[in-house]
Amino acid sequence: MEPSPQDAARSAATPAAAPAVPPAAPVVGPAAATARVDGRHWRVLLLWLQAAFRTGDLATGAALVARVAAEAERLGARPDVTLRPDQVHVRTTTWASHGLTETDLALAEAVSRAADELGVAGDPGLLTSQEVAVDALDISAVAPFWRAVLGYGPEPGTDPEDHVLADPAGLGPGYWFQQMDAPRPQRNRIHVDVTVPHDQAEARVAAALAAGGRLVSDSRAPAFWVLADPEGNEACVCTWQDRGRG
Repeated sequence: MEPSPQDAARSAATPAAAPAVPPAAPVVGPAAATARVDGRHWRVLLLWLQAAFRTGDLATGAALVARVAAEAERLGARPDVTLRPDQVHVRTTTWASHGLTETDLALAEAVSRAADELGVAGDPGLLTSQEVAVDALDISAVAPFWRAVLGYGPEPGTDPEDHVLADPAGLGPGYWFQQMDAPRPQRNRIHVDVTVPHDQAEARVAAALAAGGRLVSDSRAPAFWVLADPEGNEACVCTWQDRGRG
């Protein structure tokens, strides 16, 4: 039976159903990721899987970067890659899942293989990641100022209402806001979070104490240690451990 002109017109006027949004890939927890990657190269810091390689010269570094780019294209990964005169830093995460996925682990395996073939050694001791935490009574009022003055935007994969800020160029530290219940004029309201490889945190804390710092609290270690300089300015040394994310 032929469709009537009215049916044909109605069908043409009906918009096609929007394509289904593919579900986000499952997240691999930091402990599982740590167990599966090459420990000579890779560590979990915050949401990222990161590696640092000592290349010795720019040409070798560029060759490694080219291999990283080729493997990323093959796997559909979107890593950040930094080329320096004698180092290459690689970090990868899956923003759609807001964490590590099998794609990131596959890229790590491929990059480790490329580094071995080029004779390039990893140096996890070079790895660190910084965040700045701002204490605020009214986060929704304070956060827009920092977003504007820094030229930052919401961290990919987060709810803008969470006010987690990131450098669009991927170069500066992240900013986040810690809820205060009451004013604390007697102490600083901005502190730095320094995330390090989990197996280097205690050495970093010891170095800070030996340099004149003091331990404010280790009640949440190994998730983080709260330290202060001789004048009371605070910094936290942080790892992925004991944060309930496996």
